[in-house]
Order: sequence, then C-alpha cells, then structure tokens
Amino acid sequence: MTFTKRGILAASLTACALAAATVLAGCSTDAGGAEGADSGSETVRIGVVGASDAYWQTFTDAAADEGITVELVDFTDYNQPNPALSEGELDLNQFQHIQYLADYNVSNDDDLVTIGATAIYPLGVFSTKHDALEDIPEGGTVAVPSDPSNRARALNVLQAAELIELTDGGTLFSTPDDVDTAKSKVQVTEMDASFTATSLADVDAAVVNNDFVTDAGLEFSEALYQDDPSDEGAKYFINIFAARADDAENETYAKLVEIYQTNEEVQAGVAENSGDSAILLDTPVAELREIQTDAEAQIAESKG
Repeated sequence: MTFTKRGILAASLTACALAAATVLAGCSTDAGGAEGADSGSETVRIGVVGASDAYWQTFTDAAADEGITVELVDFTDYNQPNPALSEGELDLNQFQHIQYLADYNVSNDDDLVTIGATAIYPLGVFSTKHDALEDIPEGGTVAVPSDPSNRARALNVLQAAELIELTDGGTLFSTPDDVDTAKSKVQVTEMDASFTATSLADVDAAVVNNDFVTDAGLEFSEALYQDDPSDEGAKYFINIFAARADDAENETYAKLVEIYQTNEEVQAGVAENSGDSAILLDTPVAELREIQTDAEAQIAESKG
C-alpha cells in the first residue's frame, strides 16, 4: 500500500442553495457532468458529508481554475450519498472508506467504484464526562456507529483500548453480539454515526467518526484513545472518491482527484480540519480497486 503524507429532491435543493451561497455555477436537477450554461465549464456534482469544511471551498476554487464547476451536495448522514450516486443524482461522492463502499455494494447488489484516495483518519474514543480511559466506570456505556463497517472498526478500537473483549478476536465483521460481557468493562450501545458525538451527554464515551468530530465542538486531540491509521490493516479504511462503474475512467473525475491530492492549499486544509491527524494519500487506483475487490469478497462470504 502506497502511503503519502433515493430520489433525493431535498439534496438537489441543498446543492442549489450551496451553489448560490458560494457563487458557483447554476444548479440543475440533471446530473452526469452537464455543461454549464453560462461559463461553458463542465459541471460535476459531488455528494459529501460536511460541505461546510473550509477546504471544500478551496477545492471548488481550484477546480474552477481548471474549467470544472463543482457543485457540492451536503448530506447529514452516511445512508444517502451512495443511493444518490447510483441513481444518477450525483456524479461522484466523497464521504466513505473502502470498507463502507464494499459493504454497500454487496448489500445492494451495486457496482460503485473507487476512483481515488483521499486520506485515512484515526477513529477515536471521546468523552465529555471523563478525562481518561481509566476514569470510565465499570459497567459504563459506550456508543458506537451502527453501520456494519464502522461498527466493526469501532468495536476493534474499544478492544484495543481494553474496554471490551471480543469473542471472535476482532474482525472486519465484529458486532455487539461478539462482545464478551463477562470480560468487558463497559456496555456497548449502537446508534447512527451522526448521533454518536451529540449523544456524549448521555453516555460515558463514544466512538466518533472524523466527519462529526469538529461539528460537535470536539477536538481530535481530545480523543481518549484512537487507532493507528498507518497500520497495514487500516487499508480497508482508506477514504475515497466513488463513481458509477460506467464512469470509472472519466478523465474529468480523475482530474478532480488529482486536484484534491496535489493542490497544496487543499491538502493543508484537509490536514488542518482533521487536527493534523489524517494521513493524506495518493494510493494508485489499481491498488484501491484490489482492496475493494478483496473487501467485497470477504463481505459476501461473511453474509453466506
């Protein structure tokens, strides 16, 4: 692995509002890289979670300099961007890691593909009640994301932090049913990933995905524990740009990936937004697709 540093009209309306607010090109309900009526530039609609992050404006400006108008469609959770992409309401999305995409494809008999890497982010345990792991009480409650891929990763994080013990030893498919309650210090509760951070007042701690850390007023440096994104096993959690299979070799989309990976201001913004915890990547697409194929095979086998 090469390391370097459903019909959703509301989403379309969000894109229009965002485009107006950021003085982007006019918004249409048609996707697919339509030509911009005013500027003649190519328009690409990208679904993200966290469009307000400052580096996205830097990215859209850099794309405009290359004759590409980017319209960001903001989503508040992880359940919508892939169906929207599959149904043609988006051209690309950038919010997920390979394991999440693989699980989506297998579960929905879809064939979305990765077209480029962005970064790997650590997954951290946060608390607003306790200052250290050892302060979390016996029998306390820790929230984890409920989607399969992030749930399994979160459970492995809790095991590494010695808060729980998993009967399966910890795998890409671990579930709360695999928690050995007799040998675990805490109880695990599941909720949508977008709620873990906002539920910190009601639980002792939570595993919070990077998309929701700063929006909840948290700092990455405040994590009581986090996994190591540079570990070889983290390859399944490389965050990526995804496209429909028919667009796997689209040159404009590849150019957008290149801008993300090579523009110094964009890269600096991504790093800053993560509290300098992200490992920025330009992993070759062929390697990313091998990882995706491997993940999908493992998931399909696990589902029987």
